[in-house]
Amino acid sequence: MSDLPKAYDPSLVEEKWQSRWIEEGCFKADPASEKPAYSVVIPPPNVTGVLHLGHVLNNTIQDILVRRARQKGYEALWLPGTDHAGIATQVRVEKDLKQTTGRSRHDLGREAFLEKVWEWKEKHGGIIINQLHKLGCSCDWDRERFTMDEEYTKAVGQVFIELFKEGLIYRGRRMVNWCPVSLTALSDEEVIMTEQKSKLYTVLYKLEDGSGALHVATTRPETIMADVAVAVNPKDPRYAHLIGKNVMRPLNPTPIPIIGDEYVEIEFGTGALKITPAHDKADFEIGRKFNLEIIDILTPDGHINCPEVPELHGMDRFDARRKSVEMLEASGLMVNVEDYDNKVGFSERANVPIEPRLSMQWFLKYPCVKEAADAVAGGDITFRPTRWAKTYAHWLENIQDWCISRQLWWGHRIPVWYRKDKAEELRNAPALDASALEQGFLYVGTEPPQDPDNWIQDNDVMDTWFSSWLWPFSTMDEETRAKFYPTTDLVTGPDIIFFWVARMIMAGYRFQHDKPFSNVFFTSIIRDKIGRKMSKSLGNSPDPLDLIANYGADGLRFGLMRIAPTGTDVRFDENQISEGRNFANKLYNATRFRLMQGDARGETAPHYSSVHISIISKLKQLHADVEKALADYEFNALIQTLYQFFWNEYCDRFLEAVKGDLKDGADPAAQAATLTTMDTVLRHYLALLHPVMPHITEELWASLGFAESNGGLPLMRTPLPSAENLLAGLDESRITLANTQAAALYETANKARNLKAEYDLSNNKNVSFILKTPHDVPQDILSRLAILANAKSVIRDAAYSSPKGTPAALTPLGELFLPLEGLIDVEAEKERLGRELDKIAREIAKSAAKLGNAGFVERAPAEVVNQEKARLADWEAKQSQLKGMLDSLS
Repeated sequence: MSDLPKAYDPSLVEEKWQSRWIEEGCFKADPASEKPAYSVVIPPPNVTGVLHLGHVLNNTIQDILVRRARQKGYEALWLPGTDHAGIATQVRVEKDLKQTTGRSRHDLGREAFLEKVWEWKEKHGGIIINQLHKLGCSCDWDRERFTMDEEYTKAVGQVFIELFKEGLIYRGRRMVNWCPVSLTALSDEEVIMTEQKSKLYTVLYKLEDGSGALHVATTRPETIMADVAVAVNPKDPRYAHLIGKNVMRPLNPTPIPIIGDEYVEIEFGTGALKITPAHDKADFEIGRKFNLEIIDILTPDGHINCPEVPELHGMDRFDARRKSVEMLEASGLMVNVEDYDNKVGFSERANVPIEPRLSMQWFLKYPCVKEAADAVAGGDITFRPTRWAKTYAHWLENIQDWCISRQLWWGHRIPVWYRKDKAEELRNAPALDASALEQGFLYVGTEPPQDPDNWIQDNDVMDTWFSSWLWPFSTMDEETRAKFYPTTDLVTGPDIIFFWVARMIMAGYRFQHDKPFSNVFFTSIIRDKIGRKMSKSLGNSPDPLDLIANYGADGLRFGLMRIAPTGTDVRFDENQISEGRNFANKLYNATRFRLMQGDARGETAPHYSSVHISIISKLKQLHADVEKALADYEFNALIQTLYQFFWNEYCDRFLEAVKGDLKDGADPAAQAATLTTMDTVLRHYLALLHPVMPHITEELWASLGFAESNGGLPLMRTPLPSAENLLAGLDESRITLANTQAAALYETANKARNLKAEYDLSNNKNVSFILKTPHDVPQDILSRLAILANAKSVIRDAAYSSPKGTPAALTPLGELFLPLEGLIDVEAEKERLGRELDKIAREIAKSAAKLGNAGFVERAPAEVVNQEKARLADWEAKQSQLKGMLDSLS
């Protein structure tokens, strides 16, 4: 054993052990190992990213699972890496380029710009990995992967080629979600539908023949110039007779037809719908049905392109909305403007409203959809919480082709080349699939064609998620896959269940003919105290590195896991992180207390009392509770179980009860039993806690000499101690008796302390209790009871006749009396109690009056009324208690 400094400094301990673990190769996974395999692939954080609380929660859970697997004898692989984050990274570098040089990527050209991105990645891309080191993540860092690595890039290209040749990938002109900031198409999963306070504008569309007009409602008057028809329901008696006539389009007056389609809801709005095929997906389908013209009046960056209306031409789309309203009002065509709540699609990356846009894009028909659905429905892959399985199944049942192309430069470029003399023709073709290969017009491959001067490569790159869906197996070489694929657990957020989880499952079955993982644990979303999602713009998201600096990585891990119930959002409270640090200090001080006692008295045969046997019995149960919590992925329950055992059972009860054994002159056999029991508890507890708080447990393990006695192995390389031999040789009746006696002791001590507190005697050590019971109570129990009650003595007297008014409490050991003679000033205590009763009487009267007010009871929320009733009941209970105390003094 070695001494510990008086105060625990996590910064020194955590840095020391993280460096040593890495230097000694403690995190490395061996594909040739004969141990059973356990594996996790890290959800790759964006290379642009920094650590946030979601990462802390997610990666702490992964680390707990991986470290526990190592303890249980598995060959564990935790494979780290980062994602190139196509949109986010390109936007970040373009912004930096503009600020530092005033130039755009187009000024540089594609190759030069990509060089800048790689320079930026090399400079900033490792930030989040270094921060994960700070957190204590035990990844196999030698295996770190990046989605733009050379080998990974080849794998992505090969998958594209294979699926294209099978006809599952095609190119076609479709309505897509367009981000006017990132200037790229987005998949449906990258669009966040957001509640908006909008306006509904009712506009007059005059009949061409002058016989009347239609009232048409819209939320987007700036797109009126692209209207090609007005649709009404042919069953609508208001408008059916007008079908076939023309109305005059406002703003840029042109006759457009009135068409009939049952898609139009008669009861919605005015019942007349403007049809703008270039700027609405539903309108696009109606336009195709009626072979309507497509007029696109928006530029890619969201500006108006309509020279026929010079007042709006070149304006931003939202400025144009305001201006178009002014123009309609000035021309007398605006009938009404009203508030309107609707949902608008926002770009998940740029956080701006998207635009439906007709565009030539690459699409994927998903493979292995049935296999992916059956895997979860049949239990081959388990979702936790299980409710996410329904969300997943519903998405698969309604799955749409995936738009996999992005109009970016940073990313995996589409591996398709067009023959120069056919390039323009192919680019404008309504559709393009593998059949063009047979004609020699296309070349597909991960390497350029042999005569590149005769070919033009497609400009687009693939959606970042198209590379990420291969992550569980493309990150591994063949030998590693043979050992560790399928992986065991995936820990991720429910917000990417479609982006990533579902797609990985389909890719696993398609390319590896097996599931990618067995279990998916969806973490909680961390919110602030009032329920808002954390964000930089709100300023409500603390920096995890600041929290680590203040509370230590172990304190942050423990505190955050303690408030992370399964399946519900987390309300972040920094006080809980402070509690994590406090727990680390408690563990440190309890271990230091053990070290101060010196070595166990090996020359004396220990004599184990009920409190010794009971704490070991609870330790054995702790093993079972921890195992169950981890098997059920109940991480909050895991932390509460570990906390309750150490703080309450071991420190507050056991250590307080055995302090007398450690004093000079105490029974050597009792001393030996106490020290041996402390060592047993600490050895097992540090091992059980290690996956959650790895640094401090490793430090204390070494300080206690456990590593030295274990051949020099650090705790993280030590198999989990077995609980089977705990209490070996003791029959169940002795264990049951010990637990009963210990429980009775602790409950009685609690009641003794309460009696003292009632009379303001908590710190008075001269108190003597009398225990009246017909049963024999071991002297060992009485002595420990006196210590726990901070009393001079506890005397058993079966014939005790208490003077009138002696405070007493009924306990599991018998009736406990607190003689007050010489301890308090009776008259002063009566006055104090009288003042307290007067105060309580006023509170009771106030509460009763409120509840007697019919107006309050009827109008106040039920929750408020119930709170007041509970308040009244509390005051009345306190009143009854104090009256009893006053009577006892009379």
